[in-house]
Amino acid sequence: MSQPVIGVTTYRDTTRDDLPAVVLLEPYVKALIQAGGVPVLIPSDLPEAGWRTLYPRLDGVMFTGGGDLAIDLYGGAFSQKVTELDEARDGLELGMLHMLVEDGKPFFGICRGCQVTNVALGGTLYSHIEDQLRGAIKHDYYPDIPRNYLAHEVRVEEGSRLAEILGEPIVRVNSLHHQGLDRLAVGLKPVAYAPDGLTEAVELPDHPFGLAVQWHPEWLTDQQPMRNLFRSFVQAAEK
Repeated sequence: MSQPVIGVTTYRDTTRDDLPAVVLLEPYVKALIQAGGVPVLIPSDLPEAGWRTLYPRLDGVMFTGGGDLAIDLYGGAFSQKVTELDEARDGLELGMLHMLVEDGKPFFGICRGCQVTNVALGGTLYSHIEDQLRGAIKHDYYPDIPRNYLAHEVRVEEGSRLAEILGEPIVRVNSLHHQGLDRLAVGLKPVAYAPDGLTEAVELPDHPFGLAVQWHPEWLTDQQPMRNLFRSFVQAAEK
């Protein structure tokens, strides 16, 4: 059996010499290769005609972390903390997410990718958790903290696909975000929670693999439950 081809979203940045670059942190790629997938990087500013041409050749898509979604996409509260906006990336990811849902093609969202999943299907976000979620714990453990720092526990819903994949009812995770899921989209099932009640993972029931988590498992692949996430996604794409 040939290995599944996994599209992976990227972002724009500049090099040390201030040259434009298409960027993706290596742990995403390594996690997919370790799980048996073949990653293909999708430039964030690829025009719609381009990503629609690429889409049929992909067996699954992974939506990665990065900058914030534009507030007007979900009617969020204004916050000066909203940064690193990329209109082209928003359009590509939201459009591709819709197609993956309609076609029943596997997808896996990580951090921003979890937020993209919710917004694409009609949900909303806290544009800055600290200001908008009463009793919120610290979620933005960056940039001066190791990315594999285990910031808090996550409680996983019994009987969920995520619980089956992780094999544990409670996992400790890293936390590298300042936005989070507020009102969930109709049809999305919340399946994991932070200690302050913030939704940390969602599933799309009756989909071959529609799953998104708010933490960054690509930095935690020394843990079997996190390796299970990538392997389960790749296995779904193989089918």
